Amino acid sequence: MIPAVQRGWIAVTVPSPALTALRFTIAAAERARVETALEGWGESLALDEREGGRAWEVEILFAAAPETAEIRDRLRPLGIRDWSLEEVPRRDWVAESQRLLPEFRAGRFFVHGSHFTGARPPGAWSLEIDAGAAFGTGRHETTLGCLIALDRLRRRGRFGRVLDMGCGTGILALAAARAGARSVLAVDNDPVAVRVARENADLNGLGRRLRPLPGDGYRRRPLARAQRRFDLVLANILSRPLQKMAPDLKRVLKPGGRAVVSGLLRGQEREVLAAHRAQGLVLERRLRLGDWSALQLKRKTGGR
Repeated sequence: MIPAVQRGWIAVTVPSPALTALRFTIAAAERARVETALEGWGESLALDEREGGRAWEVEILFAAAPETAEIRDRLRPLGIRDWSLEEVPRRDWVAESQRLLPEFRAGRFFVHGSHFTGARPPGAWSLEIDAGAAFGTGRHETTLGCLIALDRLRRRGRFGRVLDMGCGTGILALAAARAGARSVLAVDNDPVAVRVARENADLNGLGRRLRPLPGDGYRRRPLARAQRRFDLVLANILSRPLQKMAPDLKRVLKPGGRAVVSGLLRGQEREVLAAHRAQGLVLERRLRLGDWSALQLKRKTGGR
């Protein structure tokens, strides 16, 4: 299924077939009801704000055009009688996704797609990552925050063993390897993400130091039996999983080691910090970008 599009956000991983678009307008108050009723119909459902938020234009894309009778049966119970159906011109979605993913800097890291042909900034650590089937191109505030924190930590010295928990495309693991970490383990419960991370590691010439592996959190192999602990753990996930996994993060983090956790909103900082402080981790730095936050933590050297 082609991913949903809302307010100009586009995420596409495959070239587009010939598509047909069904379009109509609804009042803002009807948005939730219409979305629920039409969920799963067609290949994607897009919403575009109109009239200063008082109305929304809805666009549903179909690989095979629906019959007029089907459209009426679907829309009339929702009070929608005015609609249009037309073929969508073929588009080069690969070029479109590349246009929407320009190169960027985060500290000394320079991230770009394969379409980039310009000069790399002098002294920058270059990473090539394209939009694809796994989550994470580095442009979200949470990933940017992790990259900036990683750059600042690197200025204190090289890393030894690094873990990227919930690696997605592997961007944070790649960044750690590019910054000189001796070994990096990238773990994700999505086999597609593991495959993409491995491909990205090879593409960037980092395959020898970066090992992507499948795993569901810290308790599954290969981490459950890990005898050696990590100097740095990167976990860009979500607030609730971060809280739940705090004891396991401590278990795999060596005394004096550091962790950078993100995927949380500013308003979720207190509860995430509380869960990690209960495990003896202390806050060293917080980095806020927009509504999002990245927290740099350190495990105390005393105790078990």
